[in-house]
This record gives sequence, C-alpha cells and structure tokens, in this order.
Amino acid sequence: MMLRKFLAGLFCTVIAASAFTSCSSQTSSSSDTAEVTTAAELTTEAVSTQPLTVENVDIANFTAPEKGDTIIIMNIRDYGTVKFRLFPEYADRGVENFVELAKKGYYDGLKFHRVINDFMIQGGDPLGTGTGGECVWGGKFDGGTDPHLIHAAGAVAYANSGGTSTNGSQFYIVTGTTYTDEDFDDIANKGYIFSDNAKEIYKKAGGAPWLDGSYTVFGQVIDGLDIIFKIQNVKTDPDNDMPYKDVIMDSVTVGEYDGEDIRWYINDYESFDPEEIRQASAKEDVEIKNFTAPKEGETIVSMKLKGYDREVKIKLFPEYTEKGIENFTTLAEQGYYDGLTFHRVMKDLLIEGGDPNGDGTGGESIFDKGYEDSADPHLLHVAGAVAYSNEGSLNTNGSRFFIVTGEKLTQDEVDEIESYGYEFSKSEKELYTEYGGVPWFDGSYTVFGQVFDGLDIIFDIQNCEVDENNKPKKDIVIEKMTVTKYNGEDVRWHLSDYE
Repeated sequence: MMLRKFLAGLFCTVIAASAFTSCSSQTSSSSDTAEVTTAAELTTEAVSTQPLTVENVDIANFTAPEKGDTIIIMNIRDYGTVKFRLFPEYADRGVENFVELAKKGYYDGLKFHRVINDFMIQGGDPLGTGTGGECVWGGKFDGGTDPHLIHAAGAVAYANSGGTSTNGSQFYIVTGTTYTDEDFDDIANKGYIFSDNAKEIYKKAGGAPWLDGSYTVFGQVIDGLDIIFKIQNVKTDPDNDMPYKDVIMDSVTVGEYDGEDIRWYINDYESFDPEEIRQASAKEDVEIKNFTAPKEGETIVSMKLKGYDREVKIKLFPEYTEKGIENFTTLAEQGYYDGLTFHRVMKDLLIEGGDPNGDGTGGESIFDKGYEDSADPHLLHVAGAVAYSNEGSLNTNGSRFFIVTGEKLTQDEVDEIESYGYEFSKSEKELYTEYGGVPWFDGSYTVFGQVFDGLDIIFDIQNCEVDENNKPKKDIVIEKMTVTKYNGEDVRWHLSDYE
C-alpha cells in the first residue's frame, strides 16, 4: 500500500494544477509535448528526409568565446555551476529567446524532467512533465538549424515536438557517447550522412549525431560538463525517464565571459566514480523544525471547519518561507479562504483545499507576477505539515494548499523507497518512522506550517467518502480562516496526543 502511494506520488504529479489529470495524459504524444529522439527510436521513416551529401563546414561548437561575450550561468541544486557559451551568429533567435527567458527568471526553480544516460538531460518546462513551456514571444518559434553546430557532448539545444518551428522554452544538454568509424557505418545504413569534420568531433568528444538537422543547437558547455555527466547517472522512472529525485535549476542567469579556463571535453575533468558521487551528495542531516513550539504572541492561523466544534491551529515558519507566509496570511485576512472547500481528499496521504473553483484548477497568490519560493530542508512533509500545491514548480504556488496525513513508515518501507532512488537523512528516517508523512514530497513542495492543535480533525476528514476523482461527496467547508496570536494553549503535534 505504501509503495503504491509512493509511486503514485512521484509519477502522477499528485498536487498538479488539475485534480483530474491522469498519469497517462501527462505522457501522451500531444502536439505540445517536446520530445528528443533517442538512437533506439530511429526508423527509416524518421531519416527519409536526410540529405545524400553534407557540406564539410568548420564545426563551431568548440570555438572559444571572447572576453565580454554573453554566457549563461546555471546553478544546479546539490551539483554546482554549469556555464555555456552562446552562438548568436548561427542561432540568433534561439539565443535571444533563451537569454530573455533567463533574464526574466523563467528557468529559476524548474527541474530536469527527462534524463537518459549516455544521451542527454532535458529541462525548461514549467509544468515539469515535458508538455509545457513557451518562448519569450509567446507560443512557439522557429530556430532553424545550422551545420556549423552539431550535437557534440555539451551541446545545448531546444527540444521540439516535430520540427524546429515548435521550439519553446524546453532545452536539453547532450552527453552521448564517443563514436567509431564502424558506428558511423551503422548509422549510414539508416540513411544518415555526416561530414568528415563532424565525424572527427564525435569520435573525440562524443555526442548524439542522429539529432543533427532536426533540433536547434544554440550553445555549448564551457565549464561544468562533469556536472551534466553526473546528473545523467541519477535513477529515473523507466516509463518516462523522469528522475525519482528532482534535479532543480536554482538559478539560470546571463553573464559575461571573463577569460576563465575552458574545459570542453569530459576528459578535461577529474574522473569520477558513481558510488563516490552518491556518497559525496548524501543528504545533509539538518535539524528538522516542524515541531518547534510557537512562542507567546507569535502569529498563527486558526481554521474553523463546518461541523467541528474545535479549530485547527497552524504554526507558521516565516524564517524559511517569508513570502509564502505573507501570501497565506494576507489571503486569510482578506477572507479568501472563508467558504471554500477541501476539494481533494486521499486517505493516508493528504487533504487539499484553497481553490475558489473547488476542483483543483484555480487559485492565485497575492503577487501579480507570482513569486519565487523554495523547499527548505528544515521542514518536512510529516503528518500535520501544511504546504502549497503547485503545477510542477515551486514558482507556481498560489492559494491552494494541502495538509499531510500519511502513515508511519516501517524500516522495510524506508529501504524499499530508497531502492527507488529516494534518499533519507538520519533525522528524516526517525521522524517518518515515528510520526508518519509523505517523504517523497520533500523538495517538490513548499512546507510553510505545521498543525499544533486539531490534527485529529484532519485525520477524521481523510476518512470521508470520495468519488473517483478523490473529491468528497459531501462538502468539507472552511467556515473561517483567522490570523491570530499564540496565547499559550496546549500544543499537540502528534495524533497520539489526542483521545
């Protein structure tokens, strides 16, 4: 039962924009889906349009930038910084699109939603599913291709859904493998022709040559290629190549090349062992703050639910999510939540509310242009945690929130979840085995509060009768949400504290 919910939580975007979207719809081949073809997916039909000859032009991927040239600086959480140069002379619209999106902070907080070892890592979708994203001009744009830029290891290109005219915000960074003359003979049998210059690059640097001519290459990694190669080793779901543990771009910014060393090839970096990487990136055992008692006079939120004679009281954590707290308390003071329902209830998982539409498709924050949020490691999705729902990114928080119920994990369940790539710190294991919760949500949603009284009410609600979409058959109504002060009342964090 626990593992089934774990898998559902990971692969179906449990707190997605629509409460009624299934897993299958997220991985469908709709016209909005940005895909990158793998070698295994090559067919005669796919290559029927390849030219019979290719001009032997100079390959520009490994042309050093000049001092002052625009570059992109990407900080990837838990991994480090990747820098790549741009080629406006060969991909002017592609470069302009990426630079302007980066300046807007579009990519900040998004994840690499598709990772294939020895091929590439793909990101840039605000939905986090491979089905979303748009260019800076709105919709899609045509970035074209140029023979001077190929899919060598470290190349940065736009994902598309059937042609370069469908470029949006999604992009990928190539890893690939090195090629031999025999490999090129095999690919030639499928109809692909490569120039001698391109072949020499692929034999030295590696890459994904079968993508040439079908995708817009616009950049090349000049530092941090080892980071990209490390990321391609993460554990992924074999059905959709989505990492079990989110790989997040904390920031993607525009900078200038200042003459720093350039390391084009993976051989320019110290060799690394996957096991050493796993140990080095082990989760830090930070102090968990969910069960920190409120102080006298501290701001709290009280929630009165129809049919219950007591209130649910929530401690807030402004020190870890300042704007998230401002958003929630301001909405509460405005009466935004009064009269809304908990539109989604999943036993042993959560109850979700805060949507004026009442179906999981609505709600907004107090900030006109949204706001950047975070998932702080000091706050977990233990039983009683209060967090924002989102649409695949922490930057899509609005008014909708959920309160965790969950179950206590056994050691066998911890071991089983870890076997799927999830990683626990020592403190996390202790809390999830003692008090329960949904650990696979950690890092993907913004926890901003913890129920310190009325947890028994939350657990009672989760037993209500629901329809096939997990919507309660009888409305569960928030009569009143009040921002008030803690006055020293009893604190009861855990379900065992209640009769």
